Amino acid sequence: MAATTSPASPLFLREPEIRRGLELLYFGNAHVTRAIDRELARKGLGRAHHRALYFIARKPNMAVSDLLALLGITKQSLGRALGELTERGYVETRPGERDRRQRLLRLTEQGVAFEAELYDALRERLAAAYSEAGQGAVSGFWAVLEGLIPVEERERVEALRG
Repeated sequence: MAATTSPASPLFLREPEIRRGLELLYFGNAHVTRAIDRELARKGLGRAHHRALYFIARKPNMAVSDLLALLGITKQSLGRALGELTERGYVETRPGERDRRQRLLRLTEQGVAFEAELYDALRERLAAAYSEAGQGAVSGFWAVLEGLIPVEERERVEALRG
């Protein structure tokens, strides 16, 4: 089935087209995150907790300082989220091998299971949308999203791919 949205106008840099893109980005993100918001709320957690879980799962043994830079949030906000995730048994920390002051993060077995449950809900939504849109549209979507990331931060995002 083809995507239900109309093709972009050849005048795609005009305000109506840019506003349409913002609206689609906003509503698409809102619907994707709703897929996990209930489960997070049931556990008394929010999206900041999910973002931390997701990126720790992507890069086990990530330093707290690296996660802080990746998420672009305050040390206080990250500290609060990590404290709650650690207290609930989802995340564990250990000292760095070269610098014992460094704190490295990884998910516990319970954290791996919870993050996988959340990811599965998101994966289903994205896979369905990708399938409907087709490969060319997915590549274009990725190119637009990558274009939204400041050039100086793209290497950090690319490093997540392994």
